[in-house]
Amino acid sequence: MDAKMANTKTSKISVGDQSWSFPIHEGTIGPSVIDIAKLYSQTGMFTYDPGYTSTGSCESKITYIDGDEGVLLYRGYPIEQLAEHGDFLETCYLLLYGELPTAAQRADFVKRVTNHTMVHEQMSRFFQGFRRDAHPMAVMVGSVGALSAFYHDSTDISDPQQRLIASIRMIAKMPTLAAMAYKYSIGQPFIYPKNELNYATNFLRMCFAVPCEEYKPNQVLARAMDRIFILHADHEQNASTSTVRLAGSSGANPFACVAAGIACLWGPAHGGANEAALKMLAEIGHVDRIPEYIKRSKDKNDPFRLMGFGHRVYHNYDPRAKIMQKTCHEVLNELGIKDDPLLDVALELERIALKDEYFIEKKLYPNIDFYSGITLKAMGFPTTMFTVLFALARTVGWIAQWKEMIEDPSQKIGRPRQLYTGATKRDYTPISRRK
Repeated sequence: MDAKMANTKTSKISVGDQSWSFPIHEGTIGPSVIDIAKLYSQTGMFTYDPGYTSTGSCESKITYIDGDEGVLLYRGYPIEQLAEHGDFLETCYLLLYGELPTAAQRADFVKRVTNHTMVHEQMSRFFQGFRRDAHPMAVMVGSVGALSAFYHDSTDISDPQQRLIASIRMIAKMPTLAAMAYKYSIGQPFIYPKNELNYATNFLRMCFAVPCEEYKPNQVLARAMDRIFILHADHEQNASTSTVRLAGSSGANPFACVAAGIACLWGPAHGGANEAALKMLAEIGHVDRIPEYIKRSKDKNDPFRLMGFGHRVYHNYDPRAKIMQKTCHEVLNELGIKDDPLLDVALELERIALKDEYFIEKKLYPNIDFYSGITLKAMGFPTTMFTVLFALARTVGWIAQWKEMIEDPSQKIGRPRQLYTGATKRDYTPISRRK
């Protein structure tokens, strides 16, 4: 166990006239944890924590969130600084290796990623097995899982070199697969990656270029895309990251683990939030209807809820939302979008939420999903692609968390317990005697 998690004090749990002591561990920052690993062996009882909202499942050095203060750190670096001054591949290096790269390290890392951006040519025929109207996330779950069928030389998780190759491959190939999923969904030919372009520009070209004309990169849009990737790169032990860790704890290969993470991310309560926010804007439809929906959102008996406001973790302003707000307005200005009804609704909702006492008191500020949905729509992505882009960005976080778990000698296969409330033991009854 890490020296910084050394036992300094204990906590006592009492049931009736019996009591037991359990060690308390302290991290470098954040809440301390009570180590209950031996709770069952000593007491014969489990803890009960639906959603694991008060349970630490692992020790990690990667990402730290303080929801009350609105803080997000990657390896100790504030997300605001990384998004403002860095780029996505530098962030990938940081998450994987723990430190920002030197110029030489960065150049080597970028070269390795760039050299792995192509996928096996047989993958294009694999895509043809999907229905033409398949949701791009369904395609991503299948195609990422299928990578293990094409790259046998990087599935041995006990080999550090194979783990490294698999990590680089997934960071490199995810934009290519995501672009292929998009192109397949709209019936356009696949566009191969181009080594001379940076990560974000390359991805936009694979999505929006067509063979019949030259693609002209837009640096404002490319920078916005890169920033979106940075903001979504990791977010501590969220549902999809926990899924990747749980799958990885069984010894599953990294491609299968990431495919599991993508499947979890697809849920509307997780990665689908920005798509839900855009659907809400479409439902409102016009600024004249906003007062009606604001009133409904304040009514506890009304099922309507404003999507893209507030956050389960951030009880203050989402630090990513501040950056995404600026990025959103940069993209809208660059594209000259002024007469979009959904944009009008979004901007008016933003204005109200930042000034209305109800929203301020409840801390229902616009979150990253609110701004990213508007931004991605303006850039030309359909709502079905929003979660795909989230998965693309989050891949490096999943890989970093998976790699950390594999290399942690204290980790075991995940096996949550339960509170059983079903039938007690009963004997089998022949069907002739059942009523």
